[in-house]
Amino acid sequence: MLQTTKKSRVLLSPPHMSGEEMNYIQEAFESNWIAQLGPNVEAFEKEIASYIGVNDAIAVSSGTAAIHLALSLLDVRRGDTVFCSSLTFVGSANPILYQGAVPVFIDSEPDTWNMSPLALEEAFIAAVSSGKLPKAVIIVNLYGQSARIDELVSICHKYSVPIIEDAAESLGAKYKEKASGTFGEFGIFSFNGNKIITTSGGGMLISNNSEAISKARFLSNQAKDPAPYYQHSEIGYNYRMSNILAGIGRTQLRLLKERIHARRAIFKTYQQELAHLPGVSFMPELAGTFSTHWLTALTIDIGKTDVSIRDLLDCLEAENIEARNVWKPLHMQPIFRNCKYYSHNKNESVSEKLFKTGICLPSGSSMTLEDQMRVIICLKRRIKKTY
Repeated sequence: MLQTTKKSRVLLSPPHMSGEEMNYIQEAFESNWIAQLGPNVEAFEKEIASYIGVNDAIAVSSGTAAIHLALSLLDVRRGDTVFCSSLTFVGSANPILYQGAVPVFIDSEPDTWNMSPLALEEAFIAAVSSGKLPKAVIIVNLYGQSARIDELVSICHKYSVPIIEDAAESLGAKYKEKASGTFGEFGIFSFNGNKIITTSGGGMLISNNSEAISKARFLSNQAKDPAPYYQHSEIGYNYRMSNILAGIGRTQLRLLKERIHARRAIFKTYQQELAHLPGVSFMPELAGTFSTHWLTALTIDIGKTDVSIRDLLDCLEAENIEARNVWKPLHMQPIFRNCKYYSHNKNESVSEKLFKTGICLPSGSSMTLEDQMRVIICLKRRIKKTY
């Protein structure tokens, strides 16, 4: 009996290591500086701040930790409210709960899939009517695409509410030639293993407010008072990045331009090969913005194809290809079932529609053209069955 060889797994967004990372890792080992803090951490922070164009940055254990620190710095407390994008990973909103605050979720809009200015304005009008404005607004830049920053910033400024820009998925993206993550009081990035560059696990909090970043360093190191013994007057966290991981990040940052180029090329190939199929629409790139296309995402109009996202996911999995639904909106998650939600308009919840019709395709910068064609051929065969 002939044995068939199982095809290699095509992953959604695996780490893309260069090998040069070992130089910094070896240096850390030789100096025995493998714990939190160290020369690589300090250098990585300065290099990120310089690349993004802000005054200061602090390297931490995750993007979620960075959001938590930002909320702490903005004095978000129990009973406060925080407005947050709904179409995002749970890490964007969990820190709100850490502070004992209450998230209020804001829908997406069609042109960026990010926070809807219409829904945000409606939420603010309701907040004014209730006599309780939010302490902060967390704006997420999804899949490497910036939100409608001008409109969102204008609304937040009108009500004097600070912005935390969750740029976890959009390092390297731009809005009107300005770097993603730089439009709020604080910006955050993630270096998780699936991100466009990685430190294995980690994140960064950035700001032009160096005094606030200095306070973040204090809080992230267990809020240890300047005393000759361990004394603590505030609640702190164990959030600092290790010297080894920061060394990995330094090498990865030098390759960011190449990684962005690769992911944009992957998106372009998908678009060229699939956009003509009935019912297929790709995540837009708003005029005046530059998306990294960290993940290539598209939607399927079931009315035109009679094929569902579940059908496509099953088809791809049968070929040993990893793909995923677009994020399930947070207002639909069981943990947030009692939270308020403001939709794009009365007749349309954009984030719910995207969840039902959206799929994220393998987009890793190390993916070969051969593997990408496996994805494309699989999708073409499945969709073409329906017309």
